[in-house]
Amino acid sequence: MKALRYALIAIAALFLLLVIAVGIAVAVINPNDYKPQIENAVEESTNLDLILTGDIGWSFMPIGLEINDVEAKLDDRRLVALDRLEARVSLWSLITMSPAVHTFALSGLDAHLVKNKEGQGNWTRIMPEGEPDETATPESEPAEPTSAGGGEPLAFSVEEVLIDNARLHYSDETTGQSLTLENVSVTARDIALGQTFPLELGFRVATNQPELTVDGQLSAALSANEALDAFSLNDLDGEFDLTGAPFNGNTVTAGIAGKASANLDTETASLSELVATFANLELTANLDVKGFGAEPQLSGNIDLAEFSIRDTMDTMGLPAIETRDPDVLNAAAFSTTIGGKPGVIRLSDLLLTLDDTQFQGDAGLTLANTGINLTLQGNSLNVDRYLPPKKEGEENAPSDEETASSDTASTGQTEESDLLPLETIRSLALDIDLGLDELIASGLTISNLKAVVTADNGLVNVKPVSGDLYDGSFNLQAKLDARSDNPKWTITERTKNVQILPLLIDLAEVDMLEGGANISADITTRGNRIATLRNNVAGTIDFNLDKGAFRGMNLTHLACQGIAMANQESLSTNDWGDKTPFNDMSGRFTIDGNTLTNNDLTAALAGMKLGGKGTVDAKERVLDYEAGLRVVGEIHRDEACRVTKYVEGTVIPVECRGDLAGDPAALCSFDGSRFRDTLKDMAANAAKQKAKEEVDKAKEKAKKKAEETIKEKLGDEVGDKLKNLF
Repeated sequence: MKALRYALIAIAALFLLLVIAVGIAVAVINPNDYKPQIENAVEESTNLDLILTGDIGWSFMPIGLEINDVEAKLDDRRLVALDRLEARVSLWSLITMSPAVHTFALSGLDAHLVKNKEGQGNWTRIMPEGEPDETATPESEPAEPTSAGGGEPLAFSVEEVLIDNARLHYSDETTGQSLTLENVSVTARDIALGQTFPLELGFRVATNQPELTVDGQLSAALSANEALDAFSLNDLDGEFDLTGAPFNGNTVTAGIAGKASANLDTETASLSELVATFANLELTANLDVKGFGAEPQLSGNIDLAEFSIRDTMDTMGLPAIETRDPDVLNAAAFSTTIGGKPGVIRLSDLLLTLDDTQFQGDAGLTLANTGINLTLQGNSLNVDRYLPPKKEGEENAPSDEETASSDTASTGQTEESDLLPLETIRSLALDIDLGLDELIASGLTISNLKAVVTADNGLVNVKPVSGDLYDGSFNLQAKLDARSDNPKWTITERTKNVQILPLLIDLAEVDMLEGGANISADITTRGNRIATLRNNVAGTIDFNLDKGAFRGMNLTHLACQGIAMANQESLSTNDWGDKTPFNDMSGRFTIDGNTLTNNDLTAALAGMKLGGKGTVDAKERVLDYEAGLRVVGEIHRDEACRVTKYVEGTVIPVECRGDLAGDPAALCSFDGSRFRDTLKDMAANAAKQKAKEEVDKAKEKAKKKAEETIKEKLGDEVGDKLKNLF
């Protein structure tokens, strides 16, 4: 017992001596006497010029150090400065090997980081050139473990951390970009491993490109285990005010709240009850992550509450979106469930809402190759409601941008840019299946629309795009081979019984043609620019229109004009109508660059057969076509249009020339110059017919005379024989 008592007395005496020694050192040693030596030591070992203007002071209980008014310069420019640094540690905690920081306070920190025009940061020049980096661990020598063997981790606690009025300025002389982090304040108390402690943070961030300022306040309850491999954040509450050029001077409020945790040992993390707000947007999410490597596994859900896009734009100070329907863009929402196996992010129960349109489906992202899998089915979408309003007097004319683009492509005055990013396309891995019950676009109404798109290693297949269109159907398949820098395009299209009149009216307010269209197109081209694609396009388009009519033009009237001329009479009918019915019009267009050529147009009209040939310049949208109306029977009740035997079989010529965007009634007209040749043929036919008639008359007269002579002679002979008999 005496030995134990003496041992305790010895320990107490040593502790007392230590306390007395520290007290004497604090009382006797004046750290300000060492400021020149400290400044010289820093300047000798670094490129910094250290200036200790303020006092350095000791404290005893708790033991600590206080430094005031410190500045460090680099190349005669301030790198960092601070008004006050205070660090105090409990003496007893040092003795018991459980260091407890009583107070750590930092005030007036001011740091300047600059990247020069050569791309070198000033912080990289703090140490002299060639100075070894003592903080680096040689590859041949493993870093020392923080705790030997399997010993207990060192206990650590901080009573109070205070940072106020801190400022950091960063500038990049190569880009002119600058960023300032200022008014930084941090308050944390009772910091200890293994228990929760509060944290409060305030700051302001300002950038010049773009001009933007963010004022933020953040509070949370943090915790970390003693092994520093498990962390949690609770009661997160942050609010941020954003002001600047992106918002046209408006102030937009954002916020965040929720919980988060991470475990480095098990490689798991989670976000729970997360609520993020921005302007009038509110996003809620719950997310769990397993695995921090290349193939993490995610699960949870995301929900973006319904919001008005128009209100969002207004709150952000952005110009209003002008649309043809002012009631659109007032309701949008998004929600999905997140899942999938490791390395794959799967979005199921996907719901996208835009006004009256809803898309449902699922999506997936494979992280290894960024492959995208998407399946969506929507109800109804009217794209025209979201287009900009038509200008006064504007129908379906191309926009200024479209006209400029067309002019550029046609004239070549400005270098045309590539249409597609080929390298990006080669990296795509897509499997997309889209469906829509009804789509209205450019006035067209398409039902049961379906589109399937796949992409792999530069091969993109659209197979098919199909749907129901004006009592008929269409099926389009396309293929893009982008494996070379001169990509190849292949397009196949099949249309069955699509009523052409309502389609043209809805598409371009043109009513020049009606009938059920059957179209078969096979087209190829090469290139990656619009002009190149148009110049290289080749293929055929076979078409057939059943039980149709030309509207806005009356080919019967044109034919009757020619027949009346042949009959040397004038037409008396005034009301000819504005359409020409026909049966089974068919033909083939051959495509060679910007030129479409047809040489076999045929159609059956009342009393006539239509034939034609000509070209269409797709670049200039100009028609150059010659047609012929062959008279095969009576075509009209007008007396001057009667079909005589001289007229039957005659071809009445018609020419169609002009701008396809113009008035269809002005495209086609009677071709008088060609008809003069027809009249010559008709006159020659008439002369031949008259000569033939004269010959026939002479033959008939001779025949009758011969018959009478024979009869007379036979009668005399018979009479003589009868007389002899009696």
